[in-house]
Amino acid sequence: MGCGDQCPFIPGKRYLDWDLEDPKGKPLERIREIQDHIEGQVVDLLAELDARR
Repeated sequence: MGCGDQCPFIPGKRYLDWDLEDPKGKPLERIREIQDHIEGQVVDLLAELDARR
């Protein structure tokens, strides 16, 4: 998720490019696993940002 090499360079900014599976056409059980993975990524990012404060 992100713009990869096309992101403009802005000093002081950090870009994360998470490898996320497209849930389109997947069974509901797999979609829930993908959602859990995304939630875990967000929770980890929030914890990292909170630790910097």
